Amino acid sequence: MELLPVEVVGNILSHLGVARDVMIASAVCRKWRDACRRHLRLLSFNSNDFPRDMTTRQLEIVITQTIFQTMGLQRLSIHIDNTHEFSAAPVIAWLMYTRETLRSLSYNVRTIPNVSILEKCGRQKLEVLDLELDHNTITGVEPSYQRFTCLKSLSLRHVSILALDLSLLVAACPRIESLALDVLEVVTSELQSTMELTSHTLKSLFAKSVGVDKIILDADNLEVLHLNALNLDLFELNGKGTLKHFKIDDVSVTHLDIGDNTDHLEAVDVSNFTIVWPKFYSMISRASNLRMLRFWGVVFDDEDEIVDSETIAVSFPLLRHLSLSYELRDGLLHYSLQGSSLLENVSVLELGWTVISEHFGPWVFGMIGRCPNLKKLVIHGVLSETKTREDRQMLASFTSFIVCVMRKYVHVDVQFEYE
Repeated sequence: MELLPVEVVGNILSHLGVARDVMIASAVCRKWRDACRRHLRLLSFNSNDFPRDMTTRQLEIVITQTIFQTMGLQRLSIHIDNTHEFSAAPVIAWLMYTRETLRSLSYNVRTIPNVSILEKCGRQKLEVLDLELDHNTITGVEPSYQRFTCLKSLSLRHVSILALDLSLLVAACPRIESLALDVLEVVTSELQSTMELTSHTLKSLFAKSVGVDKIILDADNLEVLHLNALNLDLFELNGKGTLKHFKIDDVSVTHLDIGDNTDHLEAVDVSNFTIVWPKFYSMISRASNLRMLRFWGVVFDDEDEIVDSETIAVSFPLLRHLSLSYELRDGLLHYSLQGSSLLENVSVLELGWTVISEHFGPWVFGMIGRCPNLKKLVIHGVLSETKTREDRQMLASFTSFIVCVMRKYVHVDVQFEYE
């Protein structure tokens, strides 16, 4: 260790990350103290890493002393729980001291009064900004001043923001590639709230629990779209057809329009979603390059609608990973085995039930028979705590059935995941 250059020691200590560990390591010798001061690139402060009896004032002092002993920090993470409320002055001092070299900031600190992170970090070299503000409001975004010319990733969690300010903030990031909006209260003056975002560089959007009625997104280069826990009247995506990964989870939307963005789709993941199958199928049917398809906990708007394996095989010939949950309502299986086409390229098959029935085993057997090159089968099931005698017998019968399947398809790796 004595022969290592001080720069290498600094790089090693940067991989520790946790400020408490770095502080302990810096006490080893003068060389390590020098490495921490001149070559440390990453520091992470979390209130869980410190004794619970530490006061807010003591935490402020420890964080301030540690940060001020460094030169050239590039990544800084500060997450303090709600039991601590810091003074604004030391927080501003941390940001002003590090902002010239900082590339990544992850921040969740309650202060009195509130500190404008955008104002302190704008026009700097930040590439990653992750803000969790405990439902505090971001107001008065000024793109000409609070401009993030290097920012590539922006995450806003538990934040309240005006719809116009959010639009201006995205516009103030001319190189943004990833945007995550998690539990966001979007304030508008309209009776029906609308969030409109425009970015020609955005590649990934994650939106969860965003309090609006309409989302209109103009993004010419969007590749990943993930919508979660939303209740919308409208979602509209306008772009140049670059979308590759499309995921919907626990979403209610009256009108879903992703335009002509389906030609290059490689993965479609739909779960806990009410679907009009003909309309949804027409939207994704041109995705001839689709590699992964997942329908899980999907409710069909029309009880007579079905998703048949023939349609999947013909429409998505390159499909490798298929996941279907067993849906049986009023005696009608919504994922049927119609036709004779094979799923030639499917190597991973995930099948599951919410309520098991006697038809589940034969359906599994039929699906396996459609996949001549299958390598892995994953069975997902839900097991209730109290079971009737019939339920236990049905589960035992299914277990025996799967044993027979495993004997016949010895080359297939079979796994079980039960809830």
